[in-house]
Amino acid sequence: MTTGKIGVSTKDLFPIIKKFLYSDHDIFLREIVSNAVDATQKLKVLASGGEFKGELGDVKIRVKADKEAGTLTISDRGIGMTREEVEKYINQIAFSGAEEFLEKHKDDAATIIGHFGLGFYSAFMVSSRVDIVTRSYKEGAQPVKWSCSGDPEYSLEDVEKEERGTDIVMHINEEDKEFLEENKISELLNKYCKFLPVEIVFGKKKEWKDGKQVDTDEDNVINDVNPAWTRKPSDLKEEDYLNFYHQLYPMAEDPLFHIHLNVDYPFNLTGILYFPKINNKFEIQKNKIQLYSNQVYVTDSVEGIVPEYLTLLHGVIDSPDIPLNVSRSYLQSDRNVKKISNHITKKVADSLSDIFSSTREDYEKKWDDLKIFIQYGMLTDEKFAERANTIFLFKDTDGKYFTFDEYDNLVNTNQTDKDKNIVSLYATDATEQFSYIERAKAKGYNVLLMDGQLDTHFINYLEQKHADHKYLRVDSDVLEKLIQKEEVRGTDLSEAEQEELRPVFSSQLPKEGGMFFVNFEALGADGDPVVVTRSEFMRRMKEMAAMNGGMGFYGAMGDQYTLVVNTDHKLVKGVLENEKSEMTAKLEPINFEIKEVEGKKTELDELNKGKKDEEIPQVDKDRLKDYREKLDELKKQKEGLLEEYGKGNKIVGQLIDLALLANGLLKGEALNNFVKRSVDLIK
Repeated sequence: MTTGKIGVSTKDLFPIIKKFLYSDHDIFLREIVSNAVDATQKLKVLASGGEFKGELGDVKIRVKADKEAGTLTISDRGIGMTREEVEKYINQIAFSGAEEFLEKHKDDAATIIGHFGLGFYSAFMVSSRVDIVTRSYKEGAQPVKWSCSGDPEYSLEDVEKEERGTDIVMHINEEDKEFLEENKISELLNKYCKFLPVEIVFGKKKEWKDGKQVDTDEDNVINDVNPAWTRKPSDLKEEDYLNFYHQLYPMAEDPLFHIHLNVDYPFNLTGILYFPKINNKFEIQKNKIQLYSNQVYVTDSVEGIVPEYLTLLHGVIDSPDIPLNVSRSYLQSDRNVKKISNHITKKVADSLSDIFSSTREDYEKKWDDLKIFIQYGMLTDEKFAERANTIFLFKDTDGKYFTFDEYDNLVNTNQTDKDKNIVSLYATDATEQFSYIERAKAKGYNVLLMDGQLDTHFINYLEQKHADHKYLRVDSDVLEKLIQKEEVRGTDLSEAEQEELRPVFSSQLPKEGGMFFVNFEALGADGDPVVVTRSEFMRRMKEMAAMNGGMGFYGAMGDQYTLVVNTDHKLVKGVLENEKSEMTAKLEPINFEIKEVEGKKTELDELNKGKKDEEIPQVDKDRLKDYREKLDELKKQKEGLLEEYGKGNKIVGQLIDLALLANGLLKGEALNNFVKRSVDLIK
């Protein structure tokens, strides 16, 4: 037996490896099993080339845990190693520049392991000692055993071993005994080794017998050595893609469709991406794509590695050009990764375009589920947006679909306002906004349905891209102002009449659930008597705030509505006439006093006109303050009388409730009172 020191020119290696333990503790199993796969694949290559003439026999890789001995063993029947190869590949880690590199990068263990090919040494993360028992495939090779306890000291001795290949025996640390548990090992093998190209065996398959699970004689092979993405698309049927999807995501609904990636120049890339079926109102779930390198699992944290919008997709991407053991920051800056990312963007856009062109009817059927992906891609990836511009679809409230150009051709004549803007009207809820939609249709306008989670963001994006396009929800203003063809005629009501009528209507508006303003417009004798509108700008800001924590100011604000009173309607005119007949006598003394105080205030203002504040006598300042306070008091009295009158006016209450009902704002007790009042009015 010989002993020696591992040829590394710094004593920091093992502490670095131990430190890596805390960032990605369970990675060791992937590394050791992957090495066993490499050894097996190399033997197959030698056999196919005639360099190895023996029988391959059983080349399965076997994983075995021994709780009593405290060991976890990975065994392969690959090429094995001679004593000289152990000395070269296991002991002699150092090479030119190693010491400088280790010193520079000792805080980034992932990068070190990636650059040095130190996958084997990850075993020391969880092991107090690691043994290698190996026999080379070469004829007459002497089996050897290498042993090390996590420091530069090692031993190497001749041993007996009948079969070629390598056993890695890890003596698991006391604090890492979980890695001897069957469930834990199964979990890690399923995560990291599920699709490795050599069969991996962990124990025996089980069956239910005599009321319990018992082992059978059949090996429990845990991996699929020929997963769908490694096969040619021409060899796969639709059911194969579907079966593979459910192998990846057992609980998911069937996907919308898939895209098979198969590139061998200028880089190697295979994979299958699926567009999952999702509900419209959903919490965006990212990182469902699994990244592989030669069927070895790398990560499912793909943000920054694939385009942002693709993190919504499901599936697998595999490329040997993706480094296996490096930090995500390194991956994100790697030139090959960027090329792959750009290619995937083009491939996805081209595939969607092909589907749109060849089977538009089927594309439209899937659009409601597909839209979220297209929108997210266009919002986050300029290159994808350019390619997807021709395959994005608008859906209107009649269920018809249009591309951008098709929709412009449909509405550009009838829905262009006086400022030459094309105005697209939309609804976010076809049921709640039904009456507004019907009014727009009656005018010959088309109404889009924009009820998706990203639609508010997407509308903003469209308006930024196309300065001559406006998108307005059908309830954001009166129809005459939504698509304003000419200057809107003002109301015939005087300011004084509006001032008296405003408290009458505001008296029966909801006091909770939002802030209401009352405006008076001339909407024609055939228009609705009262309409509730909601500010487009404020509503958009609140909706975006709900998805963006940085817009908390708008999120904290209450909803804002405007009650638009149509002064051309006979019912509103009747309310005004009744108010005048019933309230004139009561308001006359207050109006007289208001006029008198306003006159005195005006007279005093004129007297001090042009003077600086310090030039106005204090006595005049005091008198002006008294006049202002008196006017406020008188106006409050007047407003109180008008509100009291309005509260008892059933016509006003009915008109307001009808408007609230049309906007989905009449609920609970208010709705019950409306029903009772309606019955009374019918009587």
